Amino acid sequence: MSGGLHHVTAITARVQANVDFYAGFLGLRLVKQTAGFADGEQLHLFYGDAAASPGSLVSFLVWEAGGRGRTGHGQPSEIALAVPPASIGDWLARALSAQVPVEGPLREFGEPVLRLKDPDGIIVKLVGVDLPATAPLPDPIAPTRLRAVTLLTAEPGASAEFVARFGYREGAREGATLRMVSGADAVDLRDATGFFPAIPGTGMIDHVAFRAADADTLRATRRALGTAPGLTEVHDRRYFLSLYVREPGGILIEQATDGPGFAIDETVENLGQTLVFPPHEAARAAELRVMLPQFARPGEERIPMRDLPFIHRLYRPEDPDGSVLVLLHGTGGNESDLMPLAHSIAPHATLLGVRGRSTEEGINRWFRRFDAVTYDQDDIRAEAAAFAGFVDGALRSYGLEADRMTFLGYSNGANLLGAMMLLHPGTVRRAILLRGIAALEKPPAADLAGSSVLLLTGAQDPFARMAPALEASLRQGGAALDARLLPAGHGLTEADREIAAGWI
Repeated sequence: MSGGLHHVTAITARVQANVDFYAGFLGLRLVKQTAGFADGEQLHLFYGDAAASPGSLVSFLVWEAGGRGRTGHGQPSEIALAVPPASIGDWLARALSAQVPVEGPLREFGEPVLRLKDPDGIIVKLVGVDLPATAPLPDPIAPTRLRAVTLLTAEPGASAEFVARFGYREGAREGATLRMVSGADAVDLRDATGFFPAIPGTGMIDHVAFRAADADTLRATRRALGTAPGLTEVHDRRYFLSLYVREPGGILIEQATDGPGFAIDETVENLGQTLVFPPHEAARAAELRVMLPQFARPGEERIPMRDLPFIHRLYRPEDPDGSVLVLLHGTGGNESDLMPLAHSIAPHATLLGVRGRSTEEGINRWFRRFDAVTYDQDDIRAEAAAFAGFVDGALRSYGLEADRMTFLGYSNGANLLGAMMLLHPGTVRRAILLRGIAALEKPPAADLAGSSVLLLTGAQDPFARMAPALEASLRQGGAALDARLLPAGHGLTEADREIAAGWI
């Protein structure tokens, strides 16, 4: 079988900063961008050498603005990349100049090491060792391949036996770390007995993949593993076949074939240029293209994301017309949920999806509630004021035009928009409220002259009885209100899309 590591996969919460670090600062090549095979709404990026060679690959699942994990046993904790031995001084100067957190030079297992932290806090070690690249990158001091990965385990003996089945043998030991070596690279097993277990999340390494020569080797591994914890069937990941298993210390291990490789849907010269979709997601490609976070490669024009009070995401179409749709999701949604609908309504509009800050049993909302129809009035007012500040900040930060901005909210998001129009007149001048109802128990009188609202209510919606109160408040304020009752429930229909597109 092919020896050594195939790739390492981690989780990032900041796609642009991730690209800037791995493709920009480190100089790796972005060799593939794809919708996730397990979750099409999750962007997956691969970096590697010039030809995406197995053994050079570092990949990232993008959980934009996702919760951070906790370091502990049962996880990989460090990625080590080989660089030319004479380049350690240059890399130290480069890190200091770029203000990348750096420690060292140190010596580990007789090799010079710089220990860096990427934008998510993941430890990336640059190791001065002569391991030539299969396909060298343009920068003469760029990383050449994976040197090692560190695994935190509370079962060091059993973990060593497990890693040995992938072509590794015991090497040197330094303190609590045993180095397992192959002909290509190393796995450092650190005894973490007595420490807390890891919790998955952003800023964590998810799994390590070892190389398999071909599908027969992979199937033989599966038979040999028998009933090992977490053992999966062989999966077709398009660029390789793979299986997953938990080793005795709980770390997720993958074994992946070398072929067919990353050039089956792009030429080697154009690797990573196109967002590609797994075959089973082909029917959703247009929808997913809008939902997945955008980024710019080093040197390209980019949208500067600002630190504003609400987590948000901008989607800029290829031919923007200057209009903007601001999107407020329903209960349990997120900032990207309404983007496919909004893009179909206004294909040339820039989309600004926003995530509510209130949570209920772990799901996103815009304000707290005591039961299905009783809402925390103080929280509505507080979040409406915060959102008004967010809108003002977004206008200034992103150069948006207030008179070209339309707000689209669904369910809980529509409820907040309705309340905002009454509490902060002028902030929301054009609104599409899908299944919106009156959230304020004592709505204030508001001057809504010049405001336009489309309110679409489902006749079978169990909350429809609360919509007339919102209609009355908007009409009394002088808003130009187009209120329609649709033959629908609380869920959205094609009629919602068609009416909204015509209205806007």
